[in-house]
Amino acid sequence: MHPSNSRAPFEPLDESGTRPSTLRPSTFRVWTLATRPHTLGASIVPVCVGGVIALRRELFAPDIFLTCTLAAISLQVATNLANDAFDYLAQIDDERRVGPTRVTQAGWLSARQVFAGVGLAIAVALSCGIVLVAAGGWPIVAIGLVSILTALAYSGGPFPLASHGLGEVAAFLFFGVVAVTGSAYLHTGDWSAFALVASLPIGCLVSAIMVVNNLRDIATDAAAGKRTLAVRIGALPTRRLYAGLLIVSYLVAGGVAIAFEAFGALATWLSFPLAVRAIRGLFSATTGSSFNVCLAQTAQVHAVYGALLCLGLIL
Repeated sequence: MHPSNSRAPFEPLDESGTRPSTLRPSTFRVWTLATRPHTLGASIVPVCVGGVIALRRELFAPDIFLTCTLAAISLQVATNLANDAFDYLAQIDDERRVGPTRVTQAGWLSARQVFAGVGLAIAVALSCGIVLVAAGGWPIVAIGLVSILTALAYSGGPFPLASHGLGEVAAFLFFGVVAVTGSAYLHTGDWSAFALVASLPIGCLVSAIMVVNNLRDIATDAAAGKRTLAVRIGALPTRRLYAGLLIVSYLVAGGVAIAFEAFGALATWLSFPLAVRAIRGLFSATTGSSFNVCLAQTAQVHAVYGALLCLGLIL
């Protein structure tokens, strides 16, 4: 169903946890919502960290950085769009949803239209990949193909990762380890232990974002048969996992400073009060709106931590 300026069949919560207008937004606004622009920091931050690692060695290449950024954003948009359509078709997203509006669920776009958007995003990523393969060779071919398959397999296919408790693991690997080490490799031409260790806190913080999302949806996911990690281990262990991921991120920054004499990494500790606030918020959250606030706070921790890490490694 694709109503034109008509009322949606139900009214999911918006980013602040309140009911949005039931009138269909403009086409531009609908597609903007579908791409989830507030989440794109998850793809930008690791590429920035990889670029800064190269900059420390005076091997930073602006064209590689911009191409990596566009490729990472495109893959995340593809993942977001595929999640929107696949979860609707699997009847995971319905009138009980308490999270941000999903355009397929709201009837603003058909699943076919959303999948066309997935195809376009992947095409952009492939175009960037051609440039990156010329710079990095066959390892980039392997990373690119696996990243595309993971973007689709996150919510769809015969073994949806998110429905089998692997969403946080996929986020850690591809928006942490792979993104940081891969982008650094494209600049420098080698794989470094420094890039690998620096990728770990970025991956932890992206995973923490997924933890909040899945904890918020634990009841509706369980009812729909979506066995996320939160559904599998329960609410309290999920909250403890979240706190652990944030705390480990700061401990690893200390390890980076000591092991690699990169003491600027300690600048990330300036964001620790934000992490404490987010942890307290998650342990007290009980409503969709309070979880959405915590989701925004976690994204802020990720962005500020990443910016401070980049700044600290430069100075």
